[in-house]
Amino acid sequence: MIELFAADTPNGKKISIMLEEINFEYKVTKVNLLEGEQFNPEFRKISPFSKIPVIVDHGNKEAIFESGAILIYLAEKSNKFYEIEDRLKINQWLMAQMGYVGPIIGQHHQFHHYNPGKSKFGEERYFKITKSIYKDLDERLEQSNYLAGENYSIADIATWPWIARHEWHDVGLKNYKNLTRWYLEIAEREKVVKGYCFMDKEAKISLP
Repeated sequence: MIELFAADTPNGKKISIMLEEINFEYKVTKVNLLEGEQFNPEFRKISPFSKIPVIVDHGNKEAIFESGAILIYLAEKSNKFYEIEDRLKINQWLMAQMGYVGPIIGQHHQFHHYNPGKSKFGEERYFKITKSIYKDLDERLEQSNYLAGENYSIADIATWPWIARHEWHDVGLKNYKNLTRWYLEIAEREKVVKGYCFMDKEAKISLP
C-alpha cells in the first residue's frame, strides 16, 4: 500500500492522479503547509528539503521524494504511462515540467495570485514567461496528441495539474486551441477527475 504525504497543490495532484490511473491502493496523509508541518523532524526524515509530495511504499518500506521521481517510480512499478519506445521524449518533457513549467508558473502564482501589487517587476516577469509556456505547449501539442508523442504519459500527468489552475494565470487558456484540446481531453478521464479531488470531494475542474 502506498501512503501519499501531500497538500492540495498541483504537485500533490500529480501523484494522486497517477495513483488513481494505475489503480494502486493508497491512503493520503495531509501535510498542512500553512502550519509548517513540512518542517517537522519526522517529515524531514523522508523529505530532506521539506517539500511535498512524498510517498512511502509500505510494501517494500521505501520512501520517495520529488514528484518527478515518484512518477517514474510508480510508472516503472505499474508498467504504465512510461512506454519504453517513448521514454527519451517522456523524460525530456517530464524534466521540462519539473525544472521549468512548474517553478515558473509557481512564481507566477506567488506574484500574480497571492501577492498582487507587491512587485511590479515580479508580476510582469512571471506573467510574460507563463504566457510563453502556454505558447510553447500549444505549439508542441499541434504536433502530437500528447506531450511526449501519441501516448498519454507521466509527462502529461505532471504538467496537466499546473494548467488546471489556468484561472489564476489570466493568460486565457481558450486562446490556445491545441493546449485546450489536450487539457479538456485529460480533464474528462475518470481517474483524473477522482485524483484531482483527492483532498476535496467537491472540487471541480475549471473549464476554459
